[in-house]
Amino acid sequence: MKILVPVKRAIDYNVKVRVKADNSGVDLTNAKMAINPFCEIAVEEAVRLKEQGIAEEVVVVSVGDKSCQEQIRTALALGADRGIQIDTEEKLESLQIAKLLAKLVEKESPGLVILGKQSIDSDNNQTGQMLAALTGMPQGTFASKVEVSENSVKVTREVDGGLQTVALDLPAVVTTDLRLNEPRYASLPNIMKAKRKPLEVIPAADFGVDLTSKVTVLKVTAPAQRAGGVKVASVAELVDKLKNEAKVIS
Repeated sequence: MKILVPVKRAIDYNVKVRVKADNSGVDLTNAKMAINPFCEIAVEEAVRLKEQGIAEEVVVVSVGDKSCQEQIRTALALGADRGIQIDTEEKLESLQIAKLLAKLVEKESPGLVILGKQSIDSDNNQTGQMLAALTGMPQGTFASKVEVSENSVKVTREVDGGLQTVALDLPAVVTTDLRLNEPRYASLPNIMKAKRKPLEVIPAADFGVDLTSKVTVLKVTAPAQRAGGVKVASVAELVDKLKNEAKVIS
């Protein structure tokens, strides 16, 4: 079985995000970039399935300009076999990404597509669901456990009410949650090997997808500064403040 894993280039989660002075977006100048953490979990799960003998090949794909090759190489160092860059300078939204991935699914015919449930920059949580709808494949989102058998996959999902288990026929789309696994670190030998692994660059125009943006960003602002807390001397004073100042109890 072949597993396709889309990965996204995002600001490293340890970096403090800065908003541009004109409020047009996030300032990426000299910002450290990395694989989106949920995508890293997806790569780890695919590599583990390969190590278990369930999958024969793990293919990673990223959509963007040449800079996203850094994240593809990182995924290759983590154990993926082959990389694909869908080359475009356009800033794309979830729907355009899903349409490009749907075309790639037609080309690659994977038995399983594993994505991060969302990216930590746009936080949309849409691409996996849109990809499933466009390809007609069943989907298991927010996965905290994945069990693959011969022709199906059982996905344990994290939902508001607890855990839900769904059984999906393959091929299928799975999106990963935080508790699915703990991603490994890339060793120096594997980083060196990743440089020799194949990485195919395909222009986005070759897929025949309309990449016209359907979303207009009006303004981006930093969150309000959090006010400092106060210490109270007694439970009675706490209750009084919650009732009369915060007005969260009556």
